[in-house]
Amino acid sequence: MKAKILQVLRETGGYVSGQQLCQQFGVSRTAVWKAINQLREMGYEIDSVSNKGYCIRSAPDILNKNELLSLRKTAWIGQKMECFEVIGSTNTTAMQMAEEGAPHGTLVVADRQDSGKGRRGRSWVMPAGIAIAMSIVLKPEELLPGNAPMLTLVSALAVARAIREQTGLEAAIKWPNDIVIDGKKVCGMLTEMSTQIDYINHIVVGIGINVHNEQFPEELIDRATSLYLASGKHFSRAVLVEAVCENFEHYYEIFMRTQELSGLQAEYDSWMVNKDRQVRILDPQGEYEGKALGITERGELLVETPEGVRKVDSGEVSVRGIYGYV
Repeated sequence: MKAKILQVLRETGGYVSGQQLCQQFGVSRTAVWKAINQLREMGYEIDSVSNKGYCIRSAPDILNKNELLSLRKTAWIGQKMECFEVIGSTNTTAMQMAEEGAPHGTLVVADRQDSGKGRRGRSWVMPAGIAIAMSIVLKPEELLPGNAPMLTLVSALAVARAIREQTGLEAAIKWPNDIVIDGKKVCGMLTEMSTQIDYINHIVVGIGINVHNEQFPEELIDRATSLYLASGKHFSRAVLVEAVCENFEHYYEIFMRTQELSGLQAEYDSWMVNKDRQVRILDPQGEYEGKALGITERGELLVETPEGVRKVDSGEVSVRGIYGYV
């Protein structure tokens, strides 16, 4: 009931009478009063005025089910939701849940992550109250396994747009799916998949966003940033999670119409930080340099070289800018 009360208070934007809440949820005034007090103990600032009711003034920066459910506006992401104070890895847990029958759109969120996974086996440890670790379970019945890798670019669009909407920061995409602000990485993603020969069992899209970080280890200072360091402001992580989910649904539906990126190609190119810039391609068969032109309908990076335009597959190479991180 706490999530429902929060949702009503937020949607109303003013005072809501205790009687209205009682009637809406079919509970007693005492039950409403207890729920309001429990929310206050959690850090919510809720005014109460005789003959007017309750009004929410501020919310704490917490990632729990009540907070996320009260903000939820998505159609299918988060219908099933699991929130953890501490977790090893949201991706590992989401994969296990998917194998055990968790439905399409299941959302896993953690306040602290001790054994997070990055690309190429890298680890990512996230202290409590600092960042966002979230994973979305996908079970697309009609998606061909060969088209699934393009979802990493879909995820990048969702996160970049969510950050821009909620913070005003000029988040951009470093192909294929790193989100950067002022040339430094603020978000990383990892997509994992369980498949048969011609059928996808499930996909898990993992997203990690640096939100409140005030500093990074010396070896990362020149390459990593947070929303706080980029803006000097703190943002609600729960609001950002919801924004990512809403945008992911939007872009995912466009992608699934064709199972390629033709409907998203122009927008992706416009947000690609290394477009029209010199890049170095670290190909196992030999490094080369060229100018990044944008992406194909399959999400490949087009690179103009003296020998002609080459297509770069995100699964085979890494891209590093000639100057700095991007």
